[in-house]
Amino acid sequence: MTPHDNPTPPPLDDVKVLELGQLIAGPYCGQVLADFGAQVVKVEPPGKGDAMRQWGEADPQDGEPLWWNVIARNKQSLTLDLRQPRGQALLRELARQADVVIENFRPGTMERWGLGYEALSRDNPGLVMVRVTGFGQDGPYASRAGFASVCEAMGGLRYISGYPDRPPVRVGISLGDTLAGVHAALGTMMALHQRARSGCGQVVDSSIFESVLAMMESLVPEYARAGKVRERSGSFLPKIAPSNAYPARDGRDVIIGANQDTVFRRLCEAMGQPGLADHPDYATHRARGEHQQAIDDLVATWTRQHDAQQVVDILARAGVPAGLVYRAPDMLADPHFQAREAIVEVPDRHGRPLPMQNVFPRLSHSPGRVRHVGPALGEHTEAILSGWLGYDTAALDALRRDQVI
Repeated sequence: MTPHDNPTPPPLDDVKVLELGQLIAGPYCGQVLADFGAQVVKVEPPGKGDAMRQWGEADPQDGEPLWWNVIARNKQSLTLDLRQPRGQALLRELARQADVVIENFRPGTMERWGLGYEALSRDNPGLVMVRVTGFGQDGPYASRAGFASVCEAMGGLRYISGYPDRPPVRVGISLGDTLAGVHAALGTMMALHQRARSGCGQVVDSSIFESVLAMMESLVPEYARAGKVRERSGSFLPKIAPSNAYPARDGRDVIIGANQDTVFRRLCEAMGQPGLADHPDYATHRARGEHQQAIDDLVATWTRQHDAQQVVDILARAGVPAGLVYRAPDMLADPHFQAREAIVEVPDRHGRPLPMQNVFPRLSHSPGRVRHVGPALGEHTEAILSGWLGYDTAALDALRRDQVI
């Protein structure tokens, strides 16, 4: 049975979410919740919508940006002008019906609109407000604009990315935004679990710089206790060997990770040099770390004798982690991706199949799934205001005349 065949409702199908955020960090949190069944209503400015509607590569067939279909998938779109008092009042009405409100404005913006947690929770004590920002809700930098690039740098990621003889580089995605969104979704689930026990909601404060900092392993204690500043090392981690990109005969690189003692022994056997595993320079993890360049040279000498796929196949049979460096075409063609349905085809708004990454992680009993691509601007405004708040046609027409929706 595939996830699409599972008749069990998704785990969050009883959760109502208002997503007020724009761009990536807050909306990624909304994407995760929507993927697992939450009713996520994306609140967008009338006439403009989220700036993400314009970001990324455009579909050559219709000129519409493709990224929107992923980050807004499974969501509903409601247009509402939060700068108007009537729009703010409408949001307060909607928040009374919601379980979660996600916002990623600068700290203080929601309060200026009368939409802070104190105001919203007064009428809905169980409300969980998820606040995603660059630097958090307090502290001297709280009011600063915080894009992922800056927060990745301050969180420690940028300094250690790249090669030691060159300036730091950026990872090719907005990783800090996505990490903040993941932490926000995790915090949302913990807050909802706590609410189930106490009946009380709370604020989830997810900052980009701290979400990056959380991934920095032992970087801080290494400096605090040993005076060691972790530096850029390129394609490997210092003292972790062999674990690198190794050149193959056909010009491709193979990523091999064989730094564990037992795995290194299997690598040596696969290379036809079983004695290396007992050599005093390579017999232990620490020894290999001290002789990292020498062991990398030995492995590279062997990989250059084979095409990249041959290396992968040999090491797969030997139980040694190895793989090629994939691009999108490789992912779409890979039989494991296909068997796992790691990439699924979802009809776009014109009915054409659009491949995109599936929902992760996988749940065996109540999995999430991609139900539809990102909605058109305001596509669900009438349905939400009538369904959640009971507004009739006359009330909706009045809101349109006043350009509130």
